[in-house]
Amino acid sequence: MMVAFFDPGQMTARLDIEAPQPFADGQGGATLIWQVLASVWARIEPVSFVVAEDEAAAQTGTISHRIWLRFRDDVVAGQRLRKGMRVFTIKLVRDPDETRRYLVCQCEEDAR
Repeated sequence: MMVAFFDPGQMTARLDIEAPQPFADGQGGATLIWQVLASVWARIEPVSFVVAEDEAAAQTGTISHRIWLRFRDDVVAGQRLRKGMRVFTIKLVRDPDETRRYLVCQCEEDAR
């Protein structure tokens, strides 16, 4: 198995890892809130983008990113990463060379 070469000095983006938490609304339902689990250093690599049809005279789309961070056991698909107002929804998490050194998260960012 090849070991993935990656320079950790390229992790220059500070991101918050957020997990969804249901919050009871008092009427038998729940509202979803996002709780910050940790702040981490990461590398964000744009991969591709898809432009959607115009919505009310404004173009929208989805940008795919590959985000590298140090290995953690608590990062799973369905969570999200946040950098200020930018939100990256985690679609897939993998250990690129199965050495438990890094995680690569395949993420989507809504562009509005």
